[in-house]
Amino acid sequence: MQEGCTVNLTVKYLAKKWTLLILLELYKGEDYNRRFSELRDALGDITPKILSARLRELEDEGLITKTVDASSFPVKAEYRLTESGLEIIDVIKDIKRWALKWKVDNIACGSQDCRDCVL
Repeated sequence: MQEGCTVNLTVKYLAKKWTLLILLELYKGEDYNRRFSELRDALGDITPKILSARLRELEDEGLITKTVDASSFPVKAEYRLTESGLEIIDVIKDIKRWALKWKVDNIACGSQDCRDCVL
């Protein structure tokens, strides 16, 4: 595969551990918005260093935006899905449908919307 191939370049940042799960957690947030601490708590085993790095990468790729509220202490950072980030959720839902159809060991999911998913 060519180094400059669109698929190759996209997979480089989407395939990193935690990236898709971070996007899904933002999707589940009210107004597609979550604070850093909410993401950290929701993802469980992720380290703050990795979470920061992934959020920075997603921001650089235009999938999320970051808003900082420095008017109080501690400073609060909030992350929100962009229009591009919301569109990739549809791709994640397609992956989920594929996995539920073809991977026999997966737990059946009755939720049509990943916002309600408990898997």
